[in-house]
Amino acid sequence: MNKYLDVKPEVAEAIAAGKPVVALESTIISHGMPYPQNAQTALSVEQIIRDNGAVPATIAIIGGRLKAGLTPEEIEYFGKKGPKIAKASRRDLAILCARGEDGATTVTTTMMIADMAGIRVFATGGVGGVHRGAETTMDISADLEELASTPVMVVCAGCKSILDLGLTLEYLETNGVPVIGYGTETLPAFYTRESPFRVDYRMDTPEEIAKAFRIKNEMGLRGGMLVTNPIPAEYSMDPAVINKAIDDAVEEARQKGIHGKETTPFLLARIKDITGGDSLDSNIQLVYNNARLAARIAKAYCEG
Repeated sequence: MNKYLDVKPEVAEAIAAGKPVVALESTIISHGMPYPQNAQTALSVEQIIRDNGAVPATIAIIGGRLKAGLTPEEIEYFGKKGPKIAKASRRDLAILCARGEDGATTVTTTMMIADMAGIRVFATGGVGGVHRGAETTMDISADLEELASTPVMVVCAGCKSILDLGLTLEYLETNGVPVIGYGTETLPAFYTRESPFRVDYRMDTPEEIAKAFRIKNEMGLRGGMLVTNPIPAEYSMDPAVINKAIDDAVEEARQKGIHGKETTPFLLARIKDITGGDSLDSNIQLVYNNARLAARIAKAYCEG
């Protein structure tokens, strides 16, 4: 066990007993929405995972310690501190630990810490990818590199629609990461159920997904698997409305010179403002939906 890692006793016991565990990120708490909605949403996601037969493990860095599983009090702490907490990607982990600071884990660092703890399934909202204009800016999310190297399955609502979806799929293909569509042949685009792009494989049951991931790991193949789960139809946004909001936000970010890890938080906040909060409501519901599916996949993975 990594000496910088603390595994919550409930999580450690479940892993040791071969019971299903689902990792959750903490950036959605600190940078995803205001307090107290952020803490309440995080606790609701954990309860959904429990209700579907698995143990939740929210991942974070607190006081320089890597945490696999937070207490309700720690989630409340993260919610209150909010954006004052550093957003931590792979390059930040050692520095934050050395300084004894807090860090909110992205998809990348959640995968890393989950892997250290022995957790194989992770539920999030959407993953990062190749940003629009990356052919000149080289703005490519570290999430894609982590998916290529770390054996953790990520269940999401597709790639964030602020990205270049076509280039993101090309990048994943180059790195050997299978993109699975849960009940769909097209790539979900976060706020909407469909996009013009196709996934690699359609799978219709958690058991089928779990079996493929189990075999991948038994073969010793490196990297993870991306499972894309469309947002429930009743919460899906009008593509014309959300795409215009995204285009307007992207242009505003360009004019203001916003780039790097500040890009996604800025764009999501502006899209929320432009849509009158509808995008935030959709975001919460798709996270709930992904948590349900991830718990069912984790359960099938352990039972297999």
